[in-house]
Amino acid sequence: MTTAISVKNLGKRYKIGAAETKFRYNMLRDVLVDTFYAPVRVAKALVGKSDHRMNQNFMWALKDVSFDLEEGKVLGIVGRNGAGKSTLLKVLSRVTDPTTGIVAVRGRVGSLLEVGTGFHPELTGRENIYMNGAILGMKRAEIDSKFDEIVDFSEVTQFIDTPVKRYSSGMYLRLAFAVAAHLEPEILVVDEVLAVGDAEFQKKCLGKMGDVAQQGRTVLFVSHNMSAILRLTQEAIVLNKGQLIMRGPTQEAVDFYLSSGQAQAGERVWDADEIPAASAPFRPCSLKVKDRRGKVVDTVRSTEPVTVEFEYQLEAPVTGLRVGFYLSTMRGEYVLTSFDTDHPALFEKFDSRKAGHYISRAAIPADIFNEGRYSLGVNASSFGVRRYFMDENAIAFNVDISGAPGTHWPEPRVGPIRPRLDWNIEKLD
Repeated sequence: MTTAISVKNLGKRYKIGAAETKFRYNMLRDVLVDTFYAPVRVAKALVGKSDHRMNQNFMWALKDVSFDLEEGKVLGIVGRNGAGKSTLLKVLSRVTDPTTGIVAVRGRVGSLLEVGTGFHPELTGRENIYMNGAILGMKRAEIDSKFDEIVDFSEVTQFIDTPVKRYSSGMYLRLAFAVAAHLEPEILVVDEVLAVGDAEFQKKCLGKMGDVAQQGRTVLFVSHNMSAILRLTQEAIVLNKGQLIMRGPTQEAVDFYLSSGQAQAGERVWDADEIPAASAPFRPCSLKVKDRRGKVVDTVRSTEPVTVEFEYQLEAPVTGLRVGFYLSTMRGEYVLTSFDTDHPALFEKFDSRKAGHYISRAAIPADIFNEGRYSLGVNASSFGVRRYFMDENAIAFNVDISGAPGTHWPEPRVGPIRPRLDWNIEKLD
C-alpha cells in the first residue's frame, strides 16, 4: 500500500522569550555596521561568548519524531496540552517548517487547525470557499459541484455573501469544517477545534469525519475526547513533551495514555511549559481530589463525599468566566459536567472576577460513583466568547465501593454511577 505521510526524525524548535522588535527601515549605515560585526558574532558563538541575540533560550516542541502512515488510514494523535500535537499537524500542513528532519506528504492536504484557518476576513463565505478550493488545487467546476453541499452542511446559507469577519465563532467553525471536509483532499488534518461548537454540531462533524474515513481518505485526528478517538481511528500515537512514546492499535494507545499519563496521587500541578500562551490571563495552578477529611487521595470511597479543588491565577480581570470540571470514565464516556457559576447567585456575584489567586471548590455527594477508575478534566471559559484553558484528562482517581448499595450481591453493577435510591416495597394482598 502507498505511503501517504512519511516523517523521519522530525524536530521543531521555538525561541522562548524573544523580545519583539518594532519594524523599522534600516539605513545604509545600519546595514554596513551589521555586516561588519557578523563575523565577530559568529566567532563569539563558537567560543561560547555570544551576545544576547545569540544566547536565546529555546524549547523543542517536537523532537526526533518518526512514523509512516499509509493511504486510507485514520490516525489518532493523543497527548497532554503542550505535548506537540498541534505543532505536528502544522508541520504536516506546511503551516510551519520543521527545524530538523524530513516530512514527505503524498496528495493535497485539507487542514482544520483553528477556527477559520485559511479564511480571509474581508472575503465573503462564498469567496472563501472558492479561495480554499483553489489553494487545494481544485478546479472551479469541482468546487461548483460541492458548493451547495458545503453551504447546507454549514447552516450559514443566509450569510454566505457576508464577509466572514462578521461571523460568530460558531459560524466560522461551521463553514471552516464544511470546507475542509467536503472539498475532498486526499489527506484531512483535524485539530481539537470541534470543542468550540455546540453538542449537536460536534455530533454532526464526527459523523462526517466517519464518512470521510470510510471513503478511504487519509485522516489525522487530534482530540482529548477518547470516545471520538476510539470511534474514528484504527491506530493512534501518543506524544509526550514533543516525543513519540507509543504507537499501536487505538484501544492499546488510549489505555496506555490514560494509565501512564495521569497523576497517581490525586493531584495535578501544571508546569509553565504545559500552559498554552493563549490561556492568558488565566493560569491553572493545580487540581486536587480530596476525601471527607480533606486529604488528597487517589482512591475515594463511594459511600463518602468527595471534594474537587481547582486552583488558578488570573493575571488580569475576566468577565463572564466559568470554571468547571468534566467527569468521565477511563474510556472517555462522560458522567457529569459542572461549573462554579451554575447557581444563579454565584453567576451574579462572580460575573466579573478581578485579578488574583482563586480556588473553585466543588463537593460531590456520597453514593454517586460505581466501582472503577474515573478521569477528571477541567475547563475555564467565557460562555460563547472564549475558552481560556481546557485539559480533559487532568487527573484520574479510583473508587472503592465497600458498603455501597447492593454490594451484598455477587455480580458487578453496570454503569458508571451507583446511587443509593429510596425504594419502597408494598404488599397489595
